[in-house]
Amino acid sequence: MSDANGADTESGDEHRGSAEASSPPAASEIFGAALGGAARRAGLDPNEGKSTSHVVWGAMGGWRGILESVLPGLLFIVLYTVTIDPETQKGNLWLSLGVSLGAAGVFTVVRLVSRQPITAAMGGLVTTGVAAAFAAFTGEASNNFVPGFITNVLYGSALLVSALIGWSLIGLAIGFLMGDGTSWRADKRKRRAFFWLGIAWAGLFAARLLVQLPLYFASLEGDPGATTALGTAKLVMGLPLFAPMVAVTWLAVRALYPPQPK
Repeated sequence: MSDANGADTESGDEHRGSAEASSPPAASEIFGAALGGAARRAGLDPNEGKSTSHVVWGAMGGWRGILESVLPGLLFIVLYTVTIDPETQKGNLWLSLGVSLGAAGVFTVVRLVSRQPITAAMGGLVTTGVAAAFAAFTGEASNNFVPGFITNVLYGSALLVSALIGWSLIGLAIGFLMGDGTSWRADKRKRRAFFWLGIAWAGLFAARLLVQLPLYFASLEGDPGATTALGTAKLVMGLPLFAPMVAVTWLAVRALYPPQPK
């Protein structure tokens, strides 16, 4: 009798221990809720019945969002390229940085004046400012891209690690967006889908680094065309790759969480 009771008690302790090990920490709840809110603001909610193209367009911020994301970097690389001195093989760094930073500032002011959300524009201004500081303090135009490398490493690593340990950031975001919380982890189909979405997004950031870092190091070694090639690669691997990934993510989410009939 006592042995049976002891076995039951031990089994109960093991069950509780297993449940505690699988339950998410409070930080995951808070972080997941924040990610879900961000996904909702980006328009990734299947219940709204939007088309894929509409969702992708909204996630990019429309024409204004595209300009805010692309124009400062485009101005920098174009101005730096056209002002390259044949003797020094370097462009006018201060002019390029000034115009790029000025464009980001104009976008922020326009949003303030029109009383629109300034999150995207302010983020672009801060990013452009930090990148400009890297280049200005070192005197190397290619260092304008260093903050982007750091961002890609951080985002890519976070997405990869979270997917590998079974707590995909994509899953957390979508789970809380759809009111599913972390229960998606008990659904093999959802868990598998969020795992591969996390790997795919991590792959995007890794691909940027694999292509751009060699160009960065080549520019430091004095290759006159490497900085222009680096800037071009950053633009090409920005929104043109981001948009398809948003579309794939949206289609996967819509398949996992079909819109509820009203």
